[in-house]
Amino acid sequence: MVDPLAAVILPPREGFGPGGAGALGLLARRYATAPGFRTLVIGGEQQSPPFPEVPFQAVRPAFWCPGNVNLRYAAGILGTLRRVRPALIEVHNRPEIALVLARLFRRIPVGLLLNNDPRDMRAARSPAARARLLRRLRPVMASSDWLRRRFMEGVDPAAGTVEVLLNCIDLDAIPAPVEREKLILFAGRVVPDKGVDSFIHACAQVLPSLAGWRAEIIGADGMSAYSRETDYVRSIRELAARSGVGMIGYRDHPLVLEAMARAAMVIVPSRWNEPFGLTALEAIACGAPLIVSPRGALPEVAGEAAVYANPDDPAEIAAAIVALAADPERRAMLSALGRERAKAFDTPIAAARLAALRHAALRY
Repeated sequence: MVDPLAAVILPPREGFGPGGAGALGLLARRYATAPGFRTLVIGGEQQSPPFPEVPFQAVRPAFWCPGNVNLRYAAGILGTLRRVRPALIEVHNRPEIALVLARLFRRIPVGLLLNNDPRDMRAARSPAARARLLRRLRPVMASSDWLRRRFMEGVDPAAGTVEVLLNCIDLDAIPAPVEREKLILFAGRVVPDKGVDSFIHACAQVLPSLAGWRAEIIGADGMSAYSRETDYVRSIRELAARSGVGMIGYRDHPLVLEAMARAAMVIVPSRWNEPFGLTALEAIACGAPLIVSPRGALPEVAGEAAVYANPDDPAEIAAAIVALAADPERRAMLSALGRERAKAFDTPIAAARLAALRHAALRY
């Protein structure tokens, strides 16, 4: 018997390949291992080849269709869905697209997987709109309990439930332990919400007193080698240069993990409420002692395997850096705690959870 086909719909600008995958693309690649299902990932046109091990279909928005980019993209997907006839459809992070497809494919379960706050998304901003999603889609999934609670604020529980499907990491792809360098690392998008300026200000305070230590930033405006050089990135580059912080730009995901495996500590000073915090998970999986913001779902991810610091207070981050730099035993303890905690987020666990949710939707 042939396994049922899951059609996974990425946002139209999401990368899905080496050198260009964003967080959602990486997660879709991992979820493609869900047991008992075949997967076809559908996304926008790519600037580089897609991951070879997962079937991928690029589509263009249908410019004949009136409406916003989500509606034109949904119209562009229709031909592929009618051709492949999936057993179920799974939309990442676009409630509006999920509702359109649920209306057009009434006999096929259409699910929604959220990795950002739905209250900032079309077709999900109000409690009434979110209740509508629960009534029309199956399942609605969120990547953290923090995000589930955000979805359900003001929503009558009788409308339905949001299932938590934690983001995952492929522990088999984590680099082997190596001797750690005296490296303080930031890895992520170079945008104000990620607190990269606080990282630089904190490092500027501590580097003069930490002999032999250095600080580096890996990242760009976006999650690909084709990211723009924005005014903000240029300002951060200038600030980093004045502060003695290296800024090496975008690096592909395996190289980021290698850097985390070498770093004496990783800093994740996110100002915004992270809906999950994949960078924090990657850091602890690599055994990097972690200093992290206490906002959003980050405490769910890091638990006791991290030091928490206010992202708007560089002096507090600086104090945490100095304390860790002076305490190799605590760094070793955090490293061990982080590796152990990361085991709960391994891909096979999340893939099995997703398979169970899919089977429940098919039986509904």
